[in-house]
Amino acid sequence: MSSSSIPALAELRGASKRYGKQLALDGVDLALHGGELLALLGPNGAGKTTAIGLLLGLLQADTGMVHLGGRPPQDLDARRTVGLMLQSAGIPETLKVGELLDLTRSYYPAPRSVADCVALAGLDGLLERRYGKLSGGQQRRVQFALALCGRPRVLFLDEPTTGLDIEARQGLWKAMRELVAEGCAVLLTTHYLEEAESLADRVVVLNNGRVVARGSVQEIRAHVAQRRIRCVSSIDPEHIANWPHVRSARLEAGRIDIVADLAESVVRRLLAEDAGLSDLEVQRAGLAEAFIELTREAA
Repeated sequence: MSSSSIPALAELRGASKRYGKQLALDGVDLALHGGELLALLGPNGAGKTTAIGLLLGLLQADTGMVHLGGRPPQDLDARRTVGLMLQSAGIPETLKVGELLDLTRSYYPAPRSVADCVALAGLDGLLERRYGKLSGGQQRRVQFALALCGRPRVLFLDEPTTGLDIEARQGLWKAMRELVAEGCAVLLTTHYLEEAESLADRVVVLNNGRVVARGSVQEIRAHVAQRRIRCVSSIDPEHIANWPHVRSARLEAGRIDIVADLAESVVRRLLAEDAGLSDLEVQRAGLAEAFIELTREAA
């Protein structure tokens, strides 16, 4: 069954929001379904924060419809189905991590166990630590755990892995996948496009308050014709960067990484100029290149 045939747990339909003369959202449709992670992408000022504010009931739409679990997002029962992790938290710094979990769990009739919260967020050994004494990365993991306390059906994660090291980031990725497998609907905003590429079932790209692309990661990548070429070669990347149809060329971990509009002519020239060329690989450009192209075109 496709996600479009499943009732949405949270939805915007034709939603618009204006701040004075500035149109922050312009007729946006957005739907979150259980068992999927939706990556909401866009440059700063694209309208992502406004869209989330409408879904959470923190803002009122000027036009259009907003619902959360079939109810207005201001409804208390609707809000109890939501978990939220924002970039700014406002958490009391003097409380211990265990106290914060107990306090947050007390707001819900059937909360997730402390042990589950600790395991999902990677908080082993931190329960007796005061929140204000934790590192920035540890605080982000605590914020993630607090967002899970109520067993949310819909989870909003705004830049959740900012400030985390690679190991902690991969731990949160694993937890997100587990939550989606349980049927949770996750809305993720991130500036780490490799994160969206790895996790997202669907992607929506906003720019200037409008949806400029939506679909799977593969469908978004297909919006651009660029190809990524990787190889081991003695040719200077700066020389390759000046060739026709080449967008960029740089040396990465001993391999030359080339982004090109027309792969065939670039590959032929590589082979002609370097008889010892090896490890040649050609693939469609990634989500990052598609994102840049889509937002440039929209602008």
